[in-house]
Amino acid sequence: MGLKAILIFSMLCSTCICSAQNSLYKEAFPDKVTVRLSLQTTSNSFTLRDKITRNKTEFIPNDKSYLGLSVLFRFLEVDFGYAPNFLAENKDNGDSKLITFNVRTFFGQYMQTLDIYKQKGFFVRTADLTLPIDDLKTFKIGGTSSYIFNPDFSFRAIGFQNEWQKQSVGSFIPSISYYYTKFKLEDPILDNQLEKSLKVAIGPGYYYNWVFEENYLVSAGATSGLGFNYSSTDGKKSFNGLAQLIFRMTGGYNSENFFSGVNINTQLLSHTSDENFILDDSISFLEFYVGYRFDAPKKWIAKADEISRKLGIE
Repeated sequence: MGLKAILIFSMLCSTCICSAQNSLYKEAFPDKVTVRLSLQTTSNSFTLRDKITRNKTEFIPNDKSYLGLSVLFRFLEVDFGYAPNFLAENKDNGDSKLITFNVRTFFGQYMQTLDIYKQKGFFVRTADLTLPIDDLKTFKIGGTSSYIFNPDFSFRAIGFQNEWQKQSVGSFIPSISYYYTKFKLEDPILDNQLEKSLKVAIGPGYYYNWVFEENYLVSAGATSGLGFNYSSTDGKKSFNGLAQLIFRMTGGYNSENFFSGVNINTQLLSHTSDENFILDDSISFLEFYVGYRFDAPKKWIAKADEISRKLGIE
């Protein structure tokens, strides 16, 4: 793999269509602009396991770390990332590519996410060898719809830091997830191979925010689900059961203006196939961040208030 700089463009739009209300448990910052710097690593990997021999084949995307800058005010967060080649993980990535696009919206106590992952460049690893496959491409689009039962629990405090969780509290958060994935190998020797799949899972979840000495937060939670996977490979279709597990953990410091911390998020979608194989489809995310909140210009606040009134969300 050549020593080549990799450019990653990642846009994260977060829309909050709801009133920001403070309580004894949380505080919002509707009149502040949040600026956030981060170091992030994310990927979508796949593992094929033989149920009889227990052998496994892993499809691992080339590791990439990128520097992110995001700016958030009221309705919108935009995040740009760049993967410089001075980071060790990026030095042998050659022509590998990663594009991500993520949206998280809040409608009262409902939370909606949208995720897009487009990757090129993998390593295939078995018990005996590891080989690069530069022409393997994957594309994933989907998301999760959730309901936060406890209005005092702040998911924004662990996802965007545009709220401050002031007291320890947890919430039951059931979800339904749905993802479409395309797995494509362009190889003239092996012949082009294409697989498409639709995964749907529904299940319960629980998350808890522990607050220490008001400014320190540790959050952890998990979601488990069951559903189905519908696949099409070279015209052959299959329908199988699906299991899902999502785990998230966050730790950090928060105050009126300054905040910092670390986010860890892993999602596993596992299903069987008609050929006695199990496919594990996993999405991993690791982030170190630091940020600061500034007073927003009065014109921005007035415009945001006008939009809120028009939408009837005061």
